[in-house]
Amino acid sequence: MALLKIKGLTKRFGGLTALSELNLEVVEGSIHGLIGPNGAGKTTVLNVVTGFSPPTAGIVTFHEQDITGKRPHEVARLGLVRTFQQATLFHSFTVLVNVIVGCHLHSQIGFLEALLNTPSHQRKERAIQEKCLGILKFLGLEGQAQELAANLPHGHQRALGLAIALASEPRLLLLDEPVTGMNPEETARMMELIQRVRQIGVTILLVEHDMKAVMGLCDSITVLNFGRKIAEGSPQEVREDPVVIEAYLGTGGHAA
Repeated sequence: MALLKIKGLTKRFGGLTALSELNLEVVEGSIHGLIGPNGAGKTTVLNVVTGFSPPTAGIVTFHEQDITGKRPHEVARLGLVRTFQQATLFHSFTVLVNVIVGCHLHSQIGFLEALLNTPSHQRKERAIQEKCLGILKFLGLEGQAQELAANLPHGHQRALGLAIALASEPRLLLLDEPVTGMNPEETARMMELIQRVRQIGVTILLVEHDMKAVMGLCDSITVLNFGRKIAEGSPQEVREDPVVIEAYLGTGGHAA
């Protein structure tokens, strides 16, 4: 079953067409890759799907619900959550507080009970803290819970961004270049974390330039070039597609 369906998605910026009649389906429970050269339209897809940029034409449905043109917070509340190329962290907060902030998107704490610090509010806050500590443990960050986010190495900061996204209880997680700037050890660790996230029932749409990560993680891959879909299939099919080799790599080699 397709959890996310994109039909005829077009996005124009003035005279520039960033996306042209894109059709894409992400199967529930899968890791689906979205790749292409710089400027192919990958991040534009994420921006439109998550409500950061309205489409010029086309329809986006999530879990059979039309979400075309909804605002980012409305989309996130439905369980469609994204990360960004640059980890968006509160650097002066601790690791735990960063995740708690993400968790409050789905909390049922009312303004008045928070203001009065009622017993109900205190119970909910304790439950949120326990949940967030559980997320940090799941991602191997429990030992850094009281560290300032600014003090974390790059790989741990990206893992913290993943923890914040998980705190908002996604059904579909859109990852925008999650291994950017990582060394091979950090990349391998992030790939392991992404697989673990899928194993707990979160579907993933992955935008990434690291072809080793894409080929090692994804069940299926869609390839964009100049805003158009030029290929789609399994990693093996995409790797051997001559159109992908020509457009994406610009060489006679294999996309691996």
